[in-house]
Amino acid sequence: MIKLAVSGCQGRMGHRIVALAQDDKDFKITALLENPNHPRINETINGLKISTTPDAIKGSDVLIEFTAPDATISNLKACVKNNVKMVIGTTGLNESQVNEIKDAAKSIAIVYSSNMSIGVNILFGLAREAANKAGKLYDVKITEAHHIHKKDKPSGTALTLAEFVKEGSGVPVSDIESIREGEVVGDHEVFFIGPDDILTIKHHAKDRDIFAKGALVAAKFLANKKNGLYHMQDVLGLKK
Repeated sequence: MIKLAVSGCQGRMGHRIVALAQDDKDFKITALLENPNHPRINETINGLKISTTPDAIKGSDVLIEFTAPDATISNLKACVKNNVKMVIGTTGLNESQVNEIKDAAKSIAIVYSSNMSIGVNILFGLAREAANKAGKLYDVKITEAHHIHKKDKPSGTALTLAEFVKEGSGVPVSDIESIREGEVVGDHEVFFIGPDDILTIKHHAKDRDIFAKGALVAAKFLANKKNGLYHMQDVLGLKK
């Protein structure tokens, strides 16, 4: 059984990760973390108290982290200190923070991905393959839409899509359009625009559970890993 810690447990993603983990016999939730300023910090979840101290993860096997960049780095340091593996789905991290994750992966096993969805990770591979075949014959545009509460723009997923397109064609993507409206969970679309036709590859997220489920799959993947930095492409066996 995997002893699981969840950060941001009262947030949208954290709430679903906790709920799904409770229904999975492979997990036992051993620690819950939340921002001390959260209005529901004094609540308990299935009798487990919520902590504001990162070291509360001590004794857990894996921490799943979907929070803000600064909180993620704070919890990353606690994971290294307490030898706890980490699944990181936080977006908006700067280059220095990403380098801290890479350095920490020398000591602990980490899955770090801008999107934990199986469908989106298939989209990444399709975009790379299409870019490889299209080469320089097509211009590429990426559009992404999310709810109005999302802070980073473009989304981490859109930026990762651009990386996969560049990997396939060798050409950077300069045209990324971001939309923030309503309660959109997440839409990502890649357009390959040629003189005579347009090829479109799209992913539409209907529910946040796709990200929570993917994060739990990633946590299971880390079970027998001691250290190293992994992507969801590794978790799902999609990496070339």
